Amino acid sequence: MRQVVLDTETTGLDPQQGHRIIEIGCVELVNRKLTGRHYHQYINPQRDIEAEAIEVHGITNERLVNEPVFARIVDEFLAFIDGAQLVIHNAPFDVGFMDNELSLLGGRHGRIADRCSVVDSLVMAREKHPGQKNNLDSLCKRYGVDNSHRDLHGALLDAEILADVYLLMTGGQTALSLGGQQERDSGDETGGGNRIRRLTQDRAPLPVVRASAEELARHQSKLDALDKAAGGECVWRQWQ
Repeated sequence: MRQVVLDTETTGLDPQQGHRIIEIGCVELVNRKLTGRHYHQYINPQRDIEAEAIEVHGITNERLVNEPVFARIVDEFLAFIDGAQLVIHNAPFDVGFMDNELSLLGGRHGRIADRCSVVDSLVMAREKHPGQKNNLDSLCKRYGVDNSHRDLHGALLDAEILADVYLLMTGGQTALSLGGQQERDSGDETGGGNRIRRLTQDRAPLPVVRASAEELARHQSKLDALDKAAGGECVWRQWQ
């Protein structure tokens, strides 16, 4: 299965009021493994960003003045997500904005649902944890995902964090820290190092070491001695 964990940042809350996407971040999973492929793009919205939105993500109009408009990046973006299952936290918000951007191009690209299926991790979290806070920060705390570097929202950073949360929420333990140390990301352009890394990353299978015939014989001899000392009530024999 190919999945793309996706997040967007926008100029405001409602595309029907003319608000636009200003950042898209995606990370790719194949068979629940991070592949290392990602898509990240800032976008010039050709309109002002609301002050309240800037307080959330910190992206200003000045930051985006030299970025491409959505029409210039749409083909590359759609090629990255095409055919994947999208994992999005509060999916109606992001999908609504993406569909709006596609409609502004005349509808020739269709809608997101024409290309991808969508999993809403917020709905999933509410089903697993009813009556609790299920925003991304709360889920990070619940599942032990390090988000201490997340002072502001950012599409790629939030997609990476959501990938950690989603894998833990849907598959039990998927991370392991040995010797009290965590592996660090390399080349993380968001500066989000010291992230949880998964055993699901590409790695050789752990070897299976079986006892030799001699070792099994010595084990049985030891059990015989214990059984004799315990008057035939050696507890280890009860588990054989």
